[in-house]
Amino acid sequence: MGQSVSSAKLTTRRDCYHSQRSYSRSTVLISPMKTEEAEVIDELSDFISDLPDECLACVFQCLTPADRKRCSLVCRRWLRIEGQNRHRLSLNAKSDLHPLIPSIFSRFDAVTKLALKCERRSVGIGDEALASISERCPNLTRLKLRACRDLTDAGMLAFAKNCRGLKKLSCGSCTFGAKGMNAVLDNCPALEELSVKRLRGIIDGAAAEPIGPGLAAASLKTICLKEIYNGQCFGPLIIGARNLRSLKLFRCSGDWDKLFPLIMDQVTSIIEIHMERIQVSDVGLEAISNSLNLEILHLVKTPECTNAGLGAVAEKCKLLRKLHIDGWKANRIGDHGLIAVAKSCSNLQELVLIGVNPTKLSLEMLASNCQNLERLALCGSDTVGDAEICCIALKCIALKKLCIKSCPISDHGMEALASGCPNLVKVKVKKCRGVTPEGADWLRANRGSLSVNLDMGEHLDVTANDGVVQDNGDGIPPVVAGQIGAPGIASSSTARSTSFKLSGLLGGRSFMACTLRRLASSNGSSRS
Repeated sequence: MGQSVSSAKLTTRRDCYHSQRSYSRSTVLISPMKTEEAEVIDELSDFISDLPDECLACVFQCLTPADRKRCSLVCRRWLRIEGQNRHRLSLNAKSDLHPLIPSIFSRFDAVTKLALKCERRSVGIGDEALASISERCPNLTRLKLRACRDLTDAGMLAFAKNCRGLKKLSCGSCTFGAKGMNAVLDNCPALEELSVKRLRGIIDGAAAEPIGPGLAAASLKTICLKEIYNGQCFGPLIIGARNLRSLKLFRCSGDWDKLFPLIMDQVTSIIEIHMERIQVSDVGLEAISNSLNLEILHLVKTPECTNAGLGAVAEKCKLLRKLHIDGWKANRIGDHGLIAVAKSCSNLQELVLIGVNPTKLSLEMLASNCQNLERLALCGSDTVGDAEICCIALKCIALKKLCIKSCPISDHGMEALASGCPNLVKVKVKKCRGVTPEGADWLRANRGSLSVNLDMGEHLDVTANDGVVQDNGDGIPPVVAGQIGAPGIASSSTARSTSFKLSGLLGGRSFMACTLRRLASSNGSSRS
């Protein structure tokens, strides 16, 4: 029964298009060549019109945001389908967005991921606008707020009550405080990821209201705190998040040595810890060492951490896979700590050392004991020279990627890589004055499968992320609220990966550009 109905619809639609074409040919005088081109276009239009809405939506999902906007201008059907299947939306959250909210979300009624971004000097949306959005997006799972300084605790409470299925919240440079954050934690039991940056409404000192744990504590898996003046008010939330997997702390003031023992006594599932420019010492590292499932540890510019603390972590956390250390030229972590890592962490796959001065002694032991080491970055080290590179080339059998920056190596060290590290795929060398372009060319010539990247620039800064694969950001382009009249108001509707994007139907190329190229090539071949 269903097949006969669908076939009847298709036949009716084709008859309609054929009648329209015959009518146009009987009333309009055109050249024979233009007639043939028009028939080809009509045939293509006919086939596309026969596609079900679901198939057309799948095609739209393979396009770039810009191409989706263009497609929505083709006809009303495409406009409707594109809007109903847009799951990710980014809006310029100025105050004049408020009256446009009904029309926006009547078209994009399936949005589950929303970004609201306001310029620093603009007046942003208020509590009423956020509440109105939450009423029209009850299925929202992700919310990103940037510089929405007019939102208060009351607005966050209204939003949280309407969007109880929220799984990810990211807010930066907002002015609501602890009450607004607690409202989300108390009303969103499915929350899994929380990222907070520069939350201005948090009060400093003893009068600060504690945040958490709330109903969301049971489901939280990732907590990221950045540049929070009194970040320790999140202590109850972190301690109560029994299933927490990742904890990231960036430039949050306070004495974290007092909090880490309490955290590690209650939270035993953590596998990833990032600490950057926070007040933590070996006391905190010893508490972290009780997290036996720890796999990823970043110590970035924490000068009070020494070899003793790193050794305590290495001794107990034998599952460690990734270790990043930015010693900040303090010389508090060196051979002794790295030797402890080499002795206990045989599963180490990625090691990044910045501002640390290892010698051949520790590097040789790391290379010998860590047989799974695949990625190694040595940056800003005064002790890594040709002898150390030769040791790495000889011992690191599994190494695939090597990054060397601002180290006293020369072309002799590069020559050692020609015959060593049989699995090496890529080498990056930056700001190493002893390495010449001739040396890099020689290495390329003698090992053709190896990618050699030599950068002799003098204006590059050493950062904690050199030589490692980076997680992609959210990257949603903002849209001006005044553009509501145009279909181009949203961004991509497909979920984005945190590492590499799979190539889609069009292989990542522009749909319109490819179409124009194909038409141009076909016209050229027909003329010839």
